[in-house]
Amino acid sequence: MKIMIAGGDGFCGWPTALYFSEKGHDVAIVDNLIRREWDKELGTQSLTPIASMDERLQAWTEKSGKSIRFYLGDLQDYEFVEHIFKDFEPEAFVHYAEQRSAPYSMIDRQHAVFTQVNNVVGNLNVLFAIKEIVPDCHLIKLGTMGEYGTPNIDIEEGYIRIVHKGREDVLPYPKQPFSFYHLSKVHDSHNIMFTCRSWGLRATDLNQGVVYGLWTNETQGDERLVNRIDYDGVFGTALNRFCIQAAVGHDLTVYGKGGQTRAFLDIRDTLQCVELAALNPADRGEFRVFNQFTEQFSVLELAQRVQNVAQGMGIEAKIAHLENPRVEKEEHYYNAVHTKLLDLGLQPHLLSDELIQGLIETAGKYRERVDFDVIRPNATWR
Repeated sequence: MKIMIAGGDGFCGWPTALYFSEKGHDVAIVDNLIRREWDKELGTQSLTPIASMDERLQAWTEKSGKSIRFYLGDLQDYEFVEHIFKDFEPEAFVHYAEQRSAPYSMIDRQHAVFTQVNNVVGNLNVLFAIKEIVPDCHLIKLGTMGEYGTPNIDIEEGYIRIVHKGREDVLPYPKQPFSFYHLSKVHDSHNIMFTCRSWGLRATDLNQGVVYGLWTNETQGDERLVNRIDYDGVFGTALNRFCIQAAVGHDLTVYGKGGQTRAFLDIRDTLQCVELAALNPADRGEFRVFNQFTEQFSVLELAQRVQNVAQGMGIEAKIAHLENPRVEKEEHYYNAVHTKLLDLGLQPHLLSDELIQGLIETAGKYRERVDFDVIRPNATWR
């Protein structure tokens, strides 16, 4: 299958590209490398040293004997998007190429506007290119569980059956997004649903939980293939962040009470889920929604889990409850359905103490790359 990975230089995109290439698919990466520029802007860096894209691709060819094409450009530029679709003619387009940090979108007006324009316009250009050039191409779009918010009812997979005043219908599940970033994902979902209905496109929206972990089979064995992992207050996410904090002797930073419950999955399961979506495409005119996660944890539960594993390694990890920079419920009901990917054959990697220990050990190896000044949150929702 000809698979194009947009955002293929990123945390999820890079291992996805290698995974599909290893499976024998014809893979192309699309990226403007802006994620590296955001590190410079924020004065931070990945915990792990990241090779240049040229070095990464050369290393993959040397290791696997396979090659991955690379297109350097921005999805906001429709001439560029038109060119790559005509040149590669993808059968599946995996779309990771969006600004993916809620805190980044909340820094100020400029970051909020950039996030929404970048994400929504880039996605719209992809939809038009599919319609005009490869109408049978399957769009696999990374959404987020954050689109749903924290309703006091079960979260269904994209749609909910409503009975109202004696009438019944199946409607899109109500959205209560957490940030300007999450709002951009909601706009994407609406645009994709509209174009599937109006143009007959085929699309799968993967509402993904928080991804943890680092290593996949393909990123091991060569330093040039290592994936990025973030620990800062803008791009770092809960479990990875706590493991790195434990390794370097920093308090585990829990926002508020820590009762915020979210959906989580191992990065290896991200690859599985995207593969299952690609191998079992949506029908023409169908807009599918899969809730892509394997387990649910509160933030405090994760911090305590890391604390316990660290203690077993002889590391004292203290938990610090910081003032919550976000406007969110810190204690709430949370139960999300996630059966569709399991029905397609997903075999989850559930969170283990061994994985947490491995992350702490990796962080210890690269501890000199950690800057304590960027760990605390610097963006507020208020």
